[in-house]
Amino acid sequence: MSGSDIKRTPAVFGDLRGWIDALRDGDELAEITGEVDWDVELGNIIRMMQGSGDGPAFLFNNIKDYNGPDALCSRMFTGGHASYSRIAMMFGLAPDTPARELVRICRTIFQERIEPRNVNDGPVKDNIIMGDDIDLLKFPIPKWNALDGGRYALTYAGCVTKDPDSGIHNVGIYRGMVGGPAEIPVLLWRAQHWGGHFSKHQQSGEEMPVAYVIGWEPSLGFTAGAPVPRAISEYDVMGAIRGEPVDLIDCETVPLKVPANAEIVIEGWISTDPATFTEEGPYAEFTGFYAPERSKKHTTRVTAITHRTDPIYRGTVEGAIPGSIGENPIMSSIHRSAVAWNALESAGVPGVVDVFGHPIQAAVNLNVSIEQTYRGQAKQVAAALWGDSSSHVRYKHVTVVDADIDVHDYEAVDWAVAWRVAAGEGDIVIYPANWGAGLDPSVRRRDANVHLFGTGKWARVLTDATINLDYEPERNGDRYPPTVRPSPEDMKRVEARWDTLGMKGKWKQRLSSSD
Repeated sequence: MSGSDIKRTPAVFGDLRGWIDALRDGDELAEITGEVDWDVELGNIIRMMQGSGDGPAFLFNNIKDYNGPDALCSRMFTGGHASYSRIAMMFGLAPDTPARELVRICRTIFQERIEPRNVNDGPVKDNIIMGDDIDLLKFPIPKWNALDGGRYALTYAGCVTKDPDSGIHNVGIYRGMVGGPAEIPVLLWRAQHWGGHFSKHQQSGEEMPVAYVIGWEPSLGFTAGAPVPRAISEYDVMGAIRGEPVDLIDCETVPLKVPANAEIVIEGWISTDPATFTEEGPYAEFTGFYAPERSKKHTTRVTAITHRTDPIYRGTVEGAIPGSIGENPIMSSIHRSAVAWNALESAGVPGVVDVFGHPIQAAVNLNVSIEQTYRGQAKQVAAALWGDSSSHVRYKHVTVVDADIDVHDYEAVDWAVAWRVAAGEGDIVIYPANWGAGLDPSVRRRDANVHLFGTGKWARVLTDATINLDYEPERNGDRYPPTVRPSPEDMKRVEARWDTLGMKGKWKQRLSSSD
């Protein structure tokens, strides 16, 4: 597998606090000292400041109702993955590492494994809450958005479950709302990895144990949000990212293992009995729209909370809109692109030059550039992607372009779509009634019923924006006329006398002979 020429030095931050210190030292952190209301205001501040990958990470130090001397938890951290510079830091790279290199490096990391190690003690056991003392709202859990159905405890937690047959731990990111002092209704789909675990428990009539890890090194959120194959534990991939095993410790009330130096761990059980389900929703989802449904959903019965002294809560605002993107879309553009590229290589698709899904839509739309050598190659790309398990809630629209098109450049891809797509020549292919994201607001309401169908329903689309090899060669053997781009030789002659042209101020060269 081809990777990046950039060499990295894996970074071990130790815990969330070590990560925050690194961000502070790297001028990547905004510390908010003024009082902020957990009720919508905190989420609004983040949306207004996070930008399109150029905003800071946030540490809120003064949260209304949680800033007194007796507060159990008074701080909230978010935005750690909301820029490519911070993802580069997580990988042990220079902050200015380009996104295309992050994708290539991520491809390699996701093929590596470092197994975790078990330890007997850790800071997450400093405080143990059980029984009637459990109250989720002792923690500064925000109501992130004005139309949310409640305060969402699980927005960036590592949701830990275990396959009851293989014993392999899975760590995912799923949403969960505070339903009561010791209740968290969650969004659980059968097509998700923990949904597969739940189905196995359902067959045996047993509750499913679960643990929610809130606040640890950045590799947890990055890996938990990625489509790691079912047979591989996310803990092994986290070890590969940091270049060192994850230290795991046993939970108190469930048979699961969690990072020993996490900030907070919420333990519990999810019943398979629908009579235990409780109301959840609406919620501002990753699509940038509210998922308006409020319905009864699988509910976590919390049996223990363990936490460090003076813990830092970890969460995120979900949903990208133009001008305010956030961390899930930013990191999805890297790891979803990397996983897609690896899927293409595993399927034997030749000539893949680059793969990228832009953060504004969290890689739901995917661009692939290829060295086209035979007819139908673009269709092979789409077939390989849509047949891969990572396509569950991604790769709805696949655009394939030739190698001269930069898939990281919206303008370049749009140009290729305009002038290399002939819809009547088979360049637009629709794959109907395929699995997809039930949260997509363009999906008919009944088809989005994940409790009935286990997943949503998408009509996926391939846009083949490559030069059509069915066209007869003309013009010196070419199928297409030359573009108006100056030749490298002509540009070099201009570049050689650039300083003599007398241009001043902000004007600079836009095209280069080295591009």
